[in-house]
Amino acid sequence: MHSLKYLTGYPESIQRQAGELIDSGRLGAYLERKYPSRHAIQNDKTLYGYINELKKQYLRKSPPLSQVRYDSKLNVLKQALGMHSYQSRVQGSKLKAHNSITVAALFKEAPPEFLRMIVVHELAHFKEKEHNKAFYQLCCHMEPDYHQLELDTRLWLQWREQQ
Repeated sequence: MHSLKYLTGYPESIQRQAGELIDSGRLGAYLERKYPSRHAIQNDKTLYGYINELKKQYLRKSPPLSQVRYDSKLNVLKQALGMHSYQSRVQGSKLKAHNSITVAALFKEAPPEFLRMIVVHELAHFKEKEHNKAFYQLCCHMEPDYHQLELDTRLWLQWREQQ
């Protein structure tokens, strides 16, 4: 059985099923069948537009989005799949917020559903800083299949690593 480092927090039954798919060489076919297309968001400017549209749709009253970028140095296992950074600054008598989102560059090659899941996760941090019940409820509000997409994204990462 392979080391399933992207699935460590999942129940034993899911890890066993994933291990069987890997051992039988069927994980790639499963993912290709379920997610046949790749997205066209290949640069930071397009990514900014994509994320900002989702933000406008679901988080209109949250602070503005300051910066968005793909980062090839983002360590997927240690620093998750993307990062949200938030910085408050006092400018005169006003408190200004600076929100930025960084997405691991390997997701340029991902199916659109996986990119959306990562973006939804990072946008949810605009309102909820912690990974608590309210955070995951917000993720599911923006993407009803959030939990399945997170699992499949982790399977995709596992599969990519073992190719």
